[in-house]
Amino acid sequence: MFQSGDTIAAISTPSGPGAIGVIRLSGPQALSLASEALGIDLQARAANTLHFGRFKIDGKVLDEVVTGIFKAPHSYTGEDIAEVSFHGSPFILSSALQHLLASGARMAEPGEFTQRAFLNGKLDLSQAEAVTDLIASESQAEHNLAMHQMRGGFSKEIQRLREELIHFASLIELELDFSEEDVEFANRNELRGLVEKIHGFVGQLIESFRFGNAVKNGVPVAIIGKPNAGKSTLLNALLNEEKAIVSDIAGTTRDAIEDETIINGIRFRFIDTAGIRDTEDVVEAMGVKRSLEKMKSASIVLLLHDISDSAEAMAANRKSLENDLSQTNASIISVMNKSDLGGSPDMDVDLQLSAKTGDGLSGLKQKLVDAIESGKVQAGDVIVTNTRHLQALNATRESLERTLEGLSNEVSSDLVAMDIRQALHHLGSITGEITTDDLLGNIFSRFCIGK
Repeated sequence: MFQSGDTIAAISTPSGPGAIGVIRLSGPQALSLASEALGIDLQARAANTLHFGRFKIDGKVLDEVVTGIFKAPHSYTGEDIAEVSFHGSPFILSSALQHLLASGARMAEPGEFTQRAFLNGKLDLSQAEAVTDLIASESQAEHNLAMHQMRGGFSKEIQRLREELIHFASLIELELDFSEEDVEFANRNELRGLVEKIHGFVGQLIESFRFGNAVKNGVPVAIIGKPNAGKSTLLNALLNEEKAIVSDIAGTTRDAIEDETIINGIRFRFIDTAGIRDTEDVVEAMGVKRSLEKMKSASIVLLLHDISDSAEAMAANRKSLENDLSQTNASIISVMNKSDLGGSPDMDVDLQLSAKTGDGLSGLKQKLVDAIESGKVQAGDVIVTNTRHLQALNATRESLERTLEGLSNEVSSDLVAMDIRQALHHLGSITGEITTDDLLGNIFSRFCIGK
């Protein structure tokens, strides 16, 4: 258990009339400092309880407060914690904080409460990182992903993979101890099957990052089409504000315009692009180039057609777009705009709408949600959202591929063990576990070396 000699303090500033401000203390003096200010022996009180008191400075009452106490090790940080709730006056909070600092506490560093929780084994690294994601979440989907990771969903999967691999790694390490006797404890066929299984699952986790990162940062949706197809009008309708300039003059949009909105709990980042066409205008040509770049980085592409487009032209535009996006996993939604001017149910598009009147807009929003949710993620699935985790998983996959290559070439046990150790190291780096200790502990728990 991590032991700190410091008691740290952090303040939660209120906002709005009647708001409550909170000062949190964590560390060996947390309860005694709060007790001194309140004139109550909080150390003698039961854990996980609330207590009314008067916070005093030099004998004078500063405020009437309610204090929650949590005792080690059953607290967020694993240390004693006191949370004092004040009326939300900046003067009261500032005075109380200065008094506690003068009495022996110090200001917490950024993230230090969660850091202490990690050091005391209350959270692993991936869970600690999820705390930040939870605080920053702006949509239901982001909140759900962060909560799943903070509760250990991702950590459990990583731990399961490591435990399976540690068993075989321990056997191979054992072989090295008996190398002169030419014995084989680890069945190579079983090891190959396990590594292939883990390699496949790690690959799925890596693939999930595209979805997870999109949800975390906003799903990028590029609106693509020829000039005057109504792209800017559609953007304004989706955002419900006049974000982009709308004109009957073709080529009005010269650069990409971006903004976000939340649909059914998912944050979408819409990108209105310059109309795609051949042009002699240098500035417009630069806009077209940027449009193509934005399109290739999008998760969803809305291909907007004009009501005047022929079926042959629409098919050609769709085919060209599919070719341009062949190296990406972007979903394409084909949309016929300006349905208020006429239209046909036989048109080969995903849906028809009028960005001008709003008719059909709800159907488009549902298709956007379906494009993200359908076939991408099921309830309880593990989704990678963190770039550090992605890098560790890529390194793990490379080590597993070297392990498989070594097994195919029948290389020596020490080389196979080295690649497995690397895979375990990279997996362990996600949660902050120490691979070497895991290996040694597993060997001694499973085998009696002297027998």
